[in-house]
Formats: sequence, structure tokens, C-alpha cells
Amino acid sequence: MAAAVLASIGVGVYALTDDGGGPRTATSQQPGAPEDNAPDREGDGDSGDGGDDPRRVESGAVTDPLSGISLPVPDGWYGEELQVGAALTSKTSYDCPGDTSKTCVKGGAYSAPAVVLGTRGDTAEEVAKADIAANAEESYGGEAYGRITSHDVLASKAVTVAGQKGYLVRWKAVTQEGADGFVQSLAFPSPSRPDQIVVVRFGVDTDQREKILDEITEGIEVAEGGRGNGQDV
Repeated sequence: MAAAVLASIGVGVYALTDDGGGPRTATSQQPGAPEDNAPDREGDGDSGDGGDDPRRVESGAVTDPLSGISLPVPDGWYGEELQVGAALTSKTSYDCPGDTSKTCVKGGAYSAPAVVLGTRGDTAEEVAKADIAANAEESYGGEAYGRITSHDVLASKAVTVAGQKGYLVRWKAVTQEGADGFVQSLAFPSPSRPDQIVVVRFGVDTDQREKILDEITEGIEVAEGGRGNGQDV
């Protein structure tokens, strides 16, 4: 999976950058993470299990307090609250096909405000369509998987997320080095700040269930106390 990139999940990447340098990478790389706001899917060969890390959520849901939402934690995954957003990461890892010195994971997702990701658009549909190419490159492009050689559009449709009218775009990305992936950009207004659009980027290897993208999307809810408490980004 573009796990290598996901781990850095964009949202996480932005918040986890250190001293103005590059993004802080986690032990494993996940697909779909912005390089400056989320955990990295690409690591140094560690398994990325995380041990007893108190920040890890092993079941239930993980909260993105900035956007006023919670993301469901699938079986075999774990969640983390980020300084900007929240991330989900598969516990299954493997040597990245394009660089076996690094470790990739089978899937990942993370949330962040569109403005943090630099994704432009005035509506959820515009943002989702504008974000998908960057998401695909972040999740499955680069050294971990080689370049993306082609993609198929699997879905482009309106959806309701956490009571908000949103939009998602889903691709199947074919990579040069194997481990093709499903990538999805989901956009919708924040329940806590309706004038702010939230993006959830997904990246999941194609040997995993595509339906997990729907399960996570459908399981996103308004976080407890999430209305009216948003912050400016």
C-alpha cells in the first residue's frame, strides 16, 4: 500500500514537521498522508507496532478536535490524534517494493483542513476533485512504490458525512514497483466550522478490501462537543 506515504498523512505531516525541516516520519509509511501533517507511512524497517504508545487508539474511534469529527478505527488498524487532524494506520507492514530498506503499511487515512493541505476549491466537490492527484502521488508515488503509471476512476460522487454534504473521488492507482492502491479524497464542511472544508485522504493496497474505504467514510461522526468549538487554521 502507499502506506509509506500515508503514514505521513498530510495532516500529520504539517503538524509533525520539526524545526522547519522536512516532515517527521513515523516507523512505518502509510498511503494518503500529507508530508507535513501526518505520520509517515515510510520508515526505517521497524515493524511500526508502536508497543504501548499511550497516543494510540486501538478500537472505537479517534478524534480530530480541530475539525470536530471522529474517525472509526477498523479491526487491525490503530488511530492517533494529531496536532492538526487525526490518522488511521494499518498494523500490517512490509518492505516497501521500491526501497526495501523502508517499511510500508497496508493502509492509512488522515484528516486535515483543506487549507492546511493547500487544496483549493469553494465546494466539497471542487476540493475532492482537486485533491485526488496529490493524494495518489503522496500515497503511492515516489521511491517507496516507484512512479504511478496509470489510474482508473472508481467513484466520483456526493456523500453525506457527519451530517454534512460532502463529495468523494476514488482511484485505483497502478504503480511501477507493485503494491497498487486504492486512493480516495473525501471532502466535506467541518461540523464545528461550516466555512472550513475538511479533507480525509485514504490509501489502501489493492490486496485489501476496497469496502474498508466505505466503512471508514460511513463511520465518520460529529465528535462529542464538536460543534461550535472549531479553531481558525
